[in-house]
Amino acid sequence: MENNAFEEMAKRYDTEERIELANVIVNEVRPELRNSKSKSLIDYGSGTGLVSLELSDLVDSILLVDSSKQMLEVAKAKISIKGITNSKRLYSDFTQETPKLKADIILMSLVLLHIPDTKKILQELFNILNNGGKLIVIDFDKNDKINHPKVHNGFSHEELKRGLSEVGFKSIAIKTFFHGNRIFMNQDASMFISSSIK
Repeated sequence: MENNAFEEMAKRYDTEERIELANVIVNEVRPELRNSKSKSLIDYGSGTGLVSLELSDLVDSILLVDSSKQMLEVAKAKISIKGITNSKRLYSDFTQETPKLKADIILMSLVLLHIPDTKKILQELFNILNNGGKLIVIDFDKNDKINHPKVHNGFSHEELKRGLSEVGFKSIAIKTFFHGNRIFMNQDASMFISSSIK
């Protein structure tokens, strides 16, 4: 019975489209995590762990952080089914309050667009990173076709670079890596990956 409830919940969140998109992101992030076997990773806004649980073999530990208890429940079931031993979950919203945490790598995949005050969250993440730590952000390139009160319509590379360097990040690299049909609010869109060092 319990497995069934999990399956239903997972289906609700992990649609085929989301799984497909997550796979594209995983393939892009993997090279960023070369030589990270001894490092700790926080997946901020992890959802059900679609991206980070596929990267658990590359790092020492993963902390999935999300403000949705249901999504973390789905992640918990996945962790147990896949037998992943190096990951934990944390129910938290850093825009409200940031717990005392430290990490070598923070991943934020398609999350920044949902956060109204991007500078504040970038500052919080910067503070959590160990010196020399890396912030990896995957999000949508600016898209003028999108206008929604609850989300940013993507980010220009210059705008994001400026925000990252204002909070203290160094050596910021950003590149667009994927163009997809109807992947952002039913519009065709492109995604970028940015990698910044503290």
